[in-house]
Amino acid sequence: MSARESIIPVFVPHLGCPNDCVFCNQRRISGSLVPARPEDVAEAIERAAGVTPEGTRRQLAFYGGSFTAIPDAEQEALLGAAQPYLERGVISSIRLSTRPDAIDGAVLARLRRFGVETVELGAQSMSERVLALSGRGHTAEDVVTASRAVKAAGFRLILQMMTGLPGSDDESDVETARRIAALEPDGVRVYPTVIVRDTALCDLWRAGKYAEHTVEDAVRVCARILPVFEAAGIPVIRLGLNPTEDLSGGDAVGGAYHPALGELVRARIAREKAEALLEGTPEGADAVLEVPARLMSQYVGQHGCNRDYLVRKFGLHNLKFIPSAQSKGVKRDA
Repeated sequence: MSARESIIPVFVPHLGCPNDCVFCNQRRISGSLVPARPEDVAEAIERAAGVTPEGTRRQLAFYGGSFTAIPDAEQEALLGAAQPYLERGVISSIRLSTRPDAIDGAVLARLRRFGVETVELGAQSMSERVLALSGRGHTAEDVVTASRAVKAAGFRLILQMMTGLPGSDDESDVETARRIAALEPDGVRVYPTVIVRDTALCDLWRAGKYAEHTVEDAVRVCARILPVFEAAGIPVIRLGLNPTEDLSGGDAVGGAYHPALGELVRARIAREKAEALLEGTPEGADAVLEVPARLMSQYVGQHGCNRDYLVRKFGLHNLKFIPSAQSKGVKRDA
């Protein structure tokens, strides 16, 4: 979000969820133990209005549950609490997240009536096997049907996917990305699987029935996934779980949890581009790569890890990165 835009998060952990997905414990992920009430919605908006500059576009966001699967009266109470602020321009819009199988014409009509602008759908995978093993309780076709309905009704559509779920591999995860891109969402979130305390997945992992999707695994597959969305012109608005004190303090017991996962993935993509440019460079050579100035840190890598890797791989005497106004890296002799 820019300096003139602000998200006001309101958490409704597990509300509306008909079953527990194996990977999910929204209370630990969000750090919110109790679902929000209408008075909490009003309080969150007023608090945000008091600390954000005049003219900020504030968006109320309901996270953590399956909002449209909550009983109708509760949905309307939560949305209704925001209406005076929407009418007065204190907030500019509302967004919410939900399940693909909790969308129909009546649901979308209600959301439109209450001023919702953006609908996020938790697709997670487009593999029927992975969805079943993860306990999602919906099908890939549900994702397709709901996505088309959301777009046809004029809402902004955000799709969420995960990598490293039970039964998945790199190829199935990349195929999920391709199928999600084909639905032409306005944005995507990519969440590599994190093993969270007090989940069925944690039990499976400790019993040796689930192989951990490590940070390295996530970096490898997401370096293939991001270009899929970039080629389709679809923004990746989040890569990896948002770090919280609870997750960093021990609730994330394994898996692909890293506070800078997105940067690691983009650095891996940059490293692979550099490898292609350096192919055929004689051992012992001094090499210079011209790279876009704004991507310099990604090419160098955290603590110079990309530079060190490339020097070792190609047996270089030295490797320098210099800024270039060009959009693609260019190899030069030193």
